[in-house]
Amino acid sequence: MAAYLQWRRFVFFDKELVKEPLGNDGAAPGTAPASGSTVSKFLCLPPGITVCDSGRGSLVFGDMEGQIWFLPRSLQLTGFQAYKLRVTHLYQLKQHNILASVGEDEEGINPLVKIWNLEKRDGGNPLCTRIFPAIPGTEPTVVSCLTVHENLNFMAIGFTDGSVTLNKGDITRDRHSKTQILHKGNYPVTGLAFRQAGKTTHLFVVTTENVQSYIVSGKDYPRVELDTHGCGLRCSALSDPSQDLQFIVAGDECVYLYQPDERGPCFAFEGHKLIAHWFRGYLVIVSRDRKVSPKSEFTSRDSQSSDKQILNIYDLCNKFIAYSAIFEDIVDVLAEWGSLYVLTRDGRVHALQEKDTQTKLEMLFKKNLFEMAINLAKSQHLDSDGLAQIFMQYGDHLYSKGNHDGAVQQYIRTIGKLEPSYVIRKFLDAQRIHNLTAYLQTLHRQSLANADHTTLLLNCYTKLKDSSKLEEFIKTKSESEVHFDVETAIKVLRQAGYYSHALYLAENHAHHEWYLKIQLEDIKNYQEALRYIGKLPFEQAESNMKRYGKILMHHIPEQTTHLLKGLCTDYRPSPEGRGDRDAPGCRANSEEFIPIFANNPRELKAFLEHMSEVQPDSPQGIYDTLLELRLQNWAHEKDPQIKEKLHAEAISLLKSGRFCDVFDKALVLCQMHDFQDGVLYLYEQGKLFQQIMHYHMQHEQYRQVIAVCERHGEQDPSLWEQALSYFARKEEDCKEYVAAVLKHIESKNLMPPLLVVQTLAHNSTATLSVIRDYLVQKLQKQSQQIAQDELRVRRYREETTRIRQEIQELKASPKIFQKTKCSICNSALELPSVHFLCGHSFHQHCFESYSESDADCPTCLPENRKVMDMIRAQEQKRDLHDQFQHQLKCSNDSFSVIADYFGRGVFNKLTLLTDPPTARLTPSLEAGLQRDLLMHSKRGT
Repeated sequence: MAAYLQWRRFVFFDKELVKEPLGNDGAAPGTAPASGSTVSKFLCLPPGITVCDSGRGSLVFGDMEGQIWFLPRSLQLTGFQAYKLRVTHLYQLKQHNILASVGEDEEGINPLVKIWNLEKRDGGNPLCTRIFPAIPGTEPTVVSCLTVHENLNFMAIGFTDGSVTLNKGDITRDRHSKTQILHKGNYPVTGLAFRQAGKTTHLFVVTTENVQSYIVSGKDYPRVELDTHGCGLRCSALSDPSQDLQFIVAGDECVYLYQPDERGPCFAFEGHKLIAHWFRGYLVIVSRDRKVSPKSEFTSRDSQSSDKQILNIYDLCNKFIAYSAIFEDIVDVLAEWGSLYVLTRDGRVHALQEKDTQTKLEMLFKKNLFEMAINLAKSQHLDSDGLAQIFMQYGDHLYSKGNHDGAVQQYIRTIGKLEPSYVIRKFLDAQRIHNLTAYLQTLHRQSLANADHTTLLLNCYTKLKDSSKLEEFIKTKSESEVHFDVETAIKVLRQAGYYSHALYLAENHAHHEWYLKIQLEDIKNYQEALRYIGKLPFEQAESNMKRYGKILMHHIPEQTTHLLKGLCTDYRPSPEGRGDRDAPGCRANSEEFIPIFANNPRELKAFLEHMSEVQPDSPQGIYDTLLELRLQNWAHEKDPQIKEKLHAEAISLLKSGRFCDVFDKALVLCQMHDFQDGVLYLYEQGKLFQQIMHYHMQHEQYRQVIAVCERHGEQDPSLWEQALSYFARKEEDCKEYVAAVLKHIESKNLMPPLLVVQTLAHNSTATLSVIRDYLVQKLQKQSQQIAQDELRVRRYREETTRIRQEIQELKASPKIFQKTKCSICNSALELPSVHFLCGHSFHQHCFESYSESDADCPTCLPENRKVMDMIRAQEQKRDLHDQFQHQLKCSNDSFSVIADYFGRGVFNKLTLLTDPPTARLTPSLEAGLQRDLLMHSKRGT
């Protein structure tokens, strides 16, 4: 059986007779109307048509009468007389409104070529722009075929004697065109076709016995003989770009396709070929079955009207017959307005309208021809959504048939268009893990998978225990090639127990937390986890040590401590790590890592001592913890030598000066561990002398009490008073210490004697002999003080009496100025002069030079100013009520405080001569006395 018989046949075209337009009686031009309404409704062409062509929106016909007819889409037939006898060939250009024709105006072999410009008119007919004879040379011969290049620069004419003429130049004008014989042969030329590839123009020439190609765009027109098989008239055509513009030659045995330099594929389509035509990707063949009629002659035109002819439309790309029908005596097949038109000898026009793509696909779906539907959709340039729908239906069909392997291949082709859950659900229900795995793999390769898809795929791998596929899936070359969610993959692999694969993903994609979690929680490989942390950049190493430091410290304390030392001083990642070793070193806050050493005091001590030595500016928490640790060790140590060493270390740390700002914390630590030397040192540093005193008192360390008073008594005199009270309460014999305290109290006059006696009265062992020396010395000093005070009082009274007498004299007796010398320059007085009641006299010019005020004596002014300042100071101090009350409450001798303020005049109201008149009150005796004392400064005349 021939190969083409295996091709499936379809009815992808609708056939109908072309009807007359409305308003036409249906009669063909030049004929009488046919009777009957049934006949008149179909379009009927003029009789005697010899040649046909199409283009520019019209079907073009030539008849035996020399007329050329045009049938536009409106089906209104028009024509004009082109030749006197007959029209034999027509060629309608597709890109120009130019028609080339060959016909006869005279009897005999004298064909003429006419070029018609259909856009221009000459007396109602198209304009004929050029006429020239077609015969090459002088030998008469019949034109067999005609073709024109779309650029209007080439026209080729084939003849029955085997020659071909090439008209080069503008074919519409004589003077711009040149005709020459391109080919000579012994066999009639049956087909011509121009093919343009870039700037190269080829001309295919086919005869009854061979096929050749010429390059006509260059010089010398090189020729290539393509084959030794030919074809009949109208049995060749040029395909469209979908078939790479191949030249089609339809022989009786096969249909051959040719490139300009070689033969291409061939198809075994049997039958005597009458017409070959190319239409929108289809090859249209009109043939006569050999069983019906014998082989025709060269012209292939000697068929009777009763001959049955088969029209087949082949899809060469998809290998099927799109349409097949039997016609009676086909004249020609034309393509225009997106349809095929078949002209038969009876004048009828049959339209073959191609079905739309969706209709054709539905026909294929009904027959379950999904592969063919896919190929058809691709050739029809169906969009991706349409193709995905076909793939889905094909997959559903194969799935229903139980062909799961084939179904998944089709579903894979829907990725990106079809919801993945539709496919996944099918294969989960069917428990087809292999097929589901293939689909999910492709979904990931196209980067369309989500976290659930990754989880499902990895579960498939683990269920299948396919480690090789699993490694192939996860071991990508770079992170840019990863087609899945890495974190999801790590979780699934960890859950399934594929720890090595999970670690690989975590390490290669910098999921440090997952890597460490698997190493520490699942594999328990603490050494590797610590090594991995040492490779990380500073920030990540710091955060992971905070997270996992306790676990690592519990299992590998020494190595962990070593890493922490480096992390908190000058951290640089290990050589195989991801960090930049040339970057400046970083250091973490060492105080934040102290909790990691909760159960490892030995490592903690090593860490803290290292930090305090290497970085003296370490956080305060380091020193606080180190002090606490040393105190703990000291408190629990039994060996005296080691205990002494630990004692020295603790004291040394306290004296390092790191606890000035956290004095209270260090003190609490020393008290908690009963570290007395440290407590006393801190008391002394904090100037807590009272606490030092109380400490020695509690421990009944009498000598130390005295030593504290001697050492710090100058800064806090109350220490001696407390010491006296302390010894006074002691029942044992403390005469030595009491005497020492009393001696210092007496020398510094720290307590009144009565208070000393009252204090010692509480001690039953303290006899009078203890304080006899103290009282005798105190009474002697008081007697001496009394004598001095009496003498001072007597002197003040005498001075007061003298001043009062002087005041009285100034008030009652005249003042005689007998000074003969100036008190400033000590020269003899001369008028004018200035005299003061104080007895000083001055030259007028000396007084003006040295005096600060006209009312003050320059000589007495300094002394008077001191007195005035003392009065003002007393006036100001009188208002210090709060200060007086405070001293009165705090003092042990309230009488002394009152006497002091009374002596300052706080309780007196003084009225000065400088007070304004409105502020003056009735002066008391003391106020009058003070005013009289100031009268010395009043200037007299």
